[in-house]
Amino acid sequence: MKKIWTAGMAIILTMGLLAGCSGDNGNSQGTTGGSQGKTSSEGGGEGGAEQVTLKMPVLPDDLEAFKAAYTEFQKENPNIAIEFETYPQKQYYEKLRLQLSGGADYDLFAGNLDVMLDTGILEPLDGYLKDNNTDMSGYGVLLDSMKINGHTYGLPYRKSNWMLYYNKTLFDQYNVPYPSDDMTWEEFRELAKAMTHGSGADKVYGAYMQQWPQTWYMQAVQKGSTIIDKDLSEFKNALQLRMDMEQEGSIMSWSEQKSTGAHYNAAFQKGNVAMNLIGDWHVAQLRQAEDEGKIDFDWDVVPIPHPDGVSANTSLALPVTLMMNKNSKHKEEAFKAVAFMTGAQGAEVFASRGYLTGFTNDEIKKAYIGEGSRKPANLHYFLEQREYPEYPMLPGVKNIIVGQIYTQEGELALAGEQTAEQAIKRIEERIQAEWANKYGEDFQTK
Repeated sequence: MKKIWTAGMAIILTMGLLAGCSGDNGNSQGTTGGSQGKTSSEGGGEGGAEQVTLKMPVLPDDLEAFKAAYTEFQKENPNIAIEFETYPQKQYYEKLRLQLSGGADYDLFAGNLDVMLDTGILEPLDGYLKDNNTDMSGYGVLLDSMKINGHTYGLPYRKSNWMLYYNKTLFDQYNVPYPSDDMTWEEFRELAKAMTHGSGADKVYGAYMQQWPQTWYMQAVQKGSTIIDKDLSEFKNALQLRMDMEQEGSIMSWSEQKSTGAHYNAAFQKGNVAMNLIGDWHVAQLRQAEDEGKIDFDWDVVPIPHPDGVSANTSLALPVTLMMNKNSKHKEEAFKAVAFMTGAQGAEVFASRGYLTGFTNDEIKKAYIGEGSRKPANLHYFLEQREYPEYPMLPGVKNIIVGQIYTQEGELALAGEQTAEQAIKRIEERIQAEWANKYGEDFQTK
């Protein structure tokens, strides 16, 4: 009997060891949980805390940064594992919305707040912020602009701000002073004309403005207008300036951009564009090009031009947020992840990887600047900007108003089929007919 009892205990112990070794709950879509990825029923966290696994889709460009932030997060929250998933950039929101509508058990997810508002699946964060006494000081004015009907539905982990990039080698070649860090749009226009030389394939353009409507409507937004205002008169002069610069030949025309498939990144890297008006993400693109030996000219940044009467270094900013699923079974743990990833600790990880973060403080700014060995020399301008939201965080604004109405009517003007005044009038009419009647009464900011 003694031998039988001993053999039985050995079998039980062996089975227990095997069960412990098979506890890896990772998946094939970017999970970083590894052997920590236990479900809530497994228990046994630090101090007896329940083990929980959160599922979290993120944009593909942000996946590696999230994994790095998660490594720091688990040091403080060993009982919370996170399985990351992602989809191709162009299909991200379509697939995310489809999965959520089908009941996917995502606990939280990343992306643009306005694209997800109409799903009805977002968990308001107000109670969590209050109960956890969350530090909100570092989010700045962007957070207030993201409140919908008085509620907070997401916290920004990064943002996209605009800057003016310039080819120092070209300016030196033509003996023209570099762009000023306090330049009006009219001064920018004159500088672009001064830097335009030649013709045909050898032409040097004074500036490049991507086909996007943001590159012209930003002038009105800098003055405090929004793209859903009933009176859009401020936008007429903004569109007219781009049309004038095209006629002067100082920027590539919209029609040529469309017919040749021109793109701001390739155009600037070619070396025949003096100034490039684009967002903060272009820094990483140019650094990569330098690492790959694709460019050999010197470059730097200054703030985008501003209207008369508006402070220098006033930029558009578009927040990218973390949101919680109201159907999550682990809301408290999900909020811990949201607060960490978007707060001071997570932001420092993102900033060290070159992201402009939603939350900022002195340590985060140091992490963003780094050791200062890479271009641009004036990277600090990104951290000193006065920001206006690129557009209100309301459902349909990005897809309907920006993607359709402003794009289509602006392109008709740039193609010479209507005046700037006619285009803005049509935009006003279409916003009321195609957007406001659907969303305007149900959603209000702040």
